[in-house]
Amino acid sequence: MNILSSDNLRFAELPLNYQELCRIYLPRPIHDEIEYRNTLKIARVFAGFEEQMTSDQTDYFDLLTSILEHWEASRASWRALSPLEILKGLLEDHGMNGADLSRLLDSSRQLGPMILRGDRSITADHARKLGTHFGLPAGAFIG
Repeated sequence: MNILSSDNLRFAELPLNYQELCRIYLPRPIHDEIEYRNTLKIARVFAGFEEQMTSDQTDYFDLLTSILEHWEASRASWRALSPLEILKGLLEDHGMNGADLSRLLDSSRQLGPMILRGDRSITADHARKLGTHFGLPAGAFIG
């Protein structure tokens, strides 16, 4: 059964034990919007049936909701920051400096430090490269 291709999936069709649930959709950390939508799609099938779930289904649903909550919380936190604050935080977390940023952007040595000082803006091309490198949408780096 390809659970993700079915728009009509119903709770009654789901396996009762954890192992079988993992065979149709293996929960894992979310890395992008597609994984988020897929995990959300599965979780919605369980929603409203908490009283009818087996203990394995409850554990599985709890894991899905925890993964979703973690993803949503991480998305909300970067949205409250400016693109420059996000960039500075990511560089610090990865032990990178202005020169590393210049290399990442395939640009002159001066560009990275200039962006970090606020002398230069992050372009759309820079935002795409940063998003790819750090696993965030390019929009996180655009003001």
